[in-house]
Amino acid sequence: MEKVNNEFILQMMDITKEFPGVKALDKVSLNVRPGTVHALMGENGAGKSTLMKCLFGIYKKNSGKIFLEGNEIEFQNTRQALDNGVSMVHQELNQVRQRNILDNIWLGRYPKKGLFIDENKMYNDTIKIFKDLDIDVDPREKVGNLSVSQMQMIEIAKAVSYSSKVIVMDEPTSSLTEKEVEHLFRIIEKLKKDNVAIIYISHKMEEILKISDEVTVMRDGQLIGTKHASELTTDIIISMMVGRDMSNRFPPKRNHPGKVILEVEGLTENKKFGLKDVSFKLRKGEILGIAGLVGSKRTEIVEALFGMRKIDKGTIKLHGKEVENKHPRSAMENGFALVTEERRSTGIFPQLSINFNSVISNIEAYKVNGCFLSDKKMSKDTKWVIDSMNVKTPSEKTNIGSLSGGNQQKVIIGRWLLTNPEILMLDEPTRGIDVGAKYEIYQLINDLASKEKGIIMISSEMPELIGVTDRILVMSNGKVAGIVDSKNTTQEEIMKLSAKFIEGDSHEYKVTS
Repeated sequence: MEKVNNEFILQMMDITKEFPGVKALDKVSLNVRPGTVHALMGENGAGKSTLMKCLFGIYKKNSGKIFLEGNEIEFQNTRQALDNGVSMVHQELNQVRQRNILDNIWLGRYPKKGLFIDENKMYNDTIKIFKDLDIDVDPREKVGNLSVSQMQMIEIAKAVSYSSKVIVMDEPTSSLTEKEVEHLFRIIEKLKKDNVAIIYISHKMEEILKISDEVTVMRDGQLIGTKHASELTTDIIISMMVGRDMSNRFPPKRNHPGKVILEVEGLTENKKFGLKDVSFKLRKGEILGIAGLVGSKRTEIVEALFGMRKIDKGTIKLHGKEVENKHPRSAMENGFALVTEERRSTGIFPQLSINFNSVISNIEAYKVNGCFLSDKKMSKDTKWVIDSMNVKTPSEKTNIGSLSGGNQQKVIIGRWLLTNPEILMLDEPTRGIDVGAKYEIYQLINDLASKEKGIIMISSEMPELIGVTDRILVMSNGKVAGIVDSKNTTQEEIMKLSAKFIEGDSHEYKVTS
């Protein structure tokens, strides 16, 4: 077998991968040292995931060579990769939620005692891994009962159970709280001490600079460069990623809020952990942000407005007239639209085309003679979505699941715009999206507001809220803690408001209307 430099545990040399009409990778190389965190960065569609899928045996490369510990390899499937010490923790967790943790970790390779599964060994081996990684979960707990962060930790434990030499982590902190991120970083440090190499894919600049030893940047399927993390700044990384200056992270605002379009008064759920007397107003052409800590009930507000939650008290008025959004269909008929937080689980139909995903919310508009659908009309509107949202795709017939996260999000926004809503609600619209695509999403939001749409935007990123919105409603424990002007507020003020109604905090803050 051909040998290469043993300084690296993994070498990917001149990897090329082509799909019909698209060169996804063009002679990309990646060199990873043992016991280090090697960040892989680039805009959505840059080729990061494709490169890792070529390593992991999901895709077959067209050309190039891959060496693991100096030996040339080419895995035919993911099982081969796992058996040879290469694991991948995917951004979208694919677990058997009806089974317990033990089954999910050892599925397909149960330890045996004769003809039977050795449950004691399986349990004891799992406990040992959990103890090493400081994971405090009962291995017999059903996965469906776990939080997203716990599921993520289980996937990392599973990777460790394969005695992995290389672990790929794809956006591992996208759904984690700050405390949970710190726990993940402690686990990564432990793995580094055990000489495990981590390939870390993330769009969070501060996170990358904190955790990484080296950073490789890709753009449009090509390698831009690899540098030591100590040599980099956020501005340098962004410049490498997008190939242009991104010092202005947010587009200039052109919208001019007008008269009040939406009045929400006293929304309340009769349960311990729910909305409590939520009131606010939204103006025509205004972008209203919603901030708050995890569990503050930000998402519950837009779900209530969209008829997804039962409200026991309170009123919703559109143009001064009370509306009852008893379910999403009635909310849509009343001019409301909602882009949900979990893009893959509640936003797209991943195995279906861009055409289907674009028109599904407005399907009644394409009926001919009461029962047939007009392919011509649907194709016309899909083309409008692709063109106006600047969606990068070979064709409207392409499965949306094959697009980058940013392009998927653009299709979803375009889908709702086809319903011609007056109130567009966006829950974490840029989660898991690179800096270049984020700017395009911000621009879309800005353009919609300038066309007098009322926009409500939830985000966990405070710089984003301050940079994009006109005002920010801050939630704390199900209550409105305050509403501040974006141009005059600070992250510190928003954080203080976020803690206002948490037990033990007695601060008082002025609420502006």
